[in-house]
Amino acid sequence: MEVESPTFEPDFVAPPVHRAERKSSFAEYAESLLVTVLLALFGTTFIVQAFKIPSQSMEPTLLVGDHLLVNKFIFEGRGAWYEKLLPYRPIRRGDIVVFKFPFDDHPHYVKRVIGLPGDRIRIVNQKVYVNKERLEEPYVVHDPVSDDPFGDNFPPVSRYSIESGLRPEWGARLMDYVDHRDIVVPLRRYFVMGDNRDRSWDSRYWGFVDRDAIMGRPLVIYWSVDAKSEDYANRGFVGTLRGVWDTLLHLPSRTRWKRMMHEVH
Repeated sequence: MEVESPTFEPDFVAPPVHRAERKSSFAEYAESLLVTVLLALFGTTFIVQAFKIPSQSMEPTLLVGDHLLVNKFIFEGRGAWYEKLLPYRPIRRGDIVVFKFPFDDHPHYVKRVIGLPGDRIRIVNQKVYVNKERLEEPYVVHDPVSDDPFGDNFPPVSRYSIESGLRPEWGARLMDYVDHRDIVVPLRRYFVMGDNRDRSWDSRYWGFVDRDAIMGRPLVIYWSVDAKSEDYANRGFVGTLRGVWDTLLHLPSRTRWKRMMHEVH
């Protein structure tokens, strides 16, 4: 006698995937991606942005190859309505700031604020005086073999004593801001200089920084690699790829591990 095999039916049968449900999943992924992009744009616009140091002008505070996170959620002064509601503060003398250079394609520069709006500044024998009081600058270094024309004394005594090396736009107007041997910082402008004082192209040579050009203050060095200024020069596409490959190849040995997560002052 033949025994009929029992037929087992699954407890649950998955419903067929309909096209509408596939579209719904795609819409969810697209929505998540859009939210991620918007949050990233918001963060880099208002809160924090990455920046790297390509020159020696801020040594030894910041070295070539330091990669920074810049806090954009700190300075007031733009006149926005939300400044009174958020923890902004004024720009202070001694702050390190990242800003857009006033000329050319407006690349990002990093310097230290020396003069605030209304300040009177004079450099005598490498010493900086603000409002007739000597400014204590423990962060500054000088190069004894440098030929910096404004390293010892600034501003010039007359239009006829202006040295070469200035932006033409600044050279034509520099003396308009000089009063009794002091240079006077106008409203909503800032006078900035590099810590590597004799190797810094700064406000002495191209003028003031407008408040609206200041992006924020470096917060922390999140990565630092042993590099030279030439490594960040415009070397074209092929040269850039070679530089990236060389950095990745020697990443462990070239990384300055002691500077990782180092707070910037």
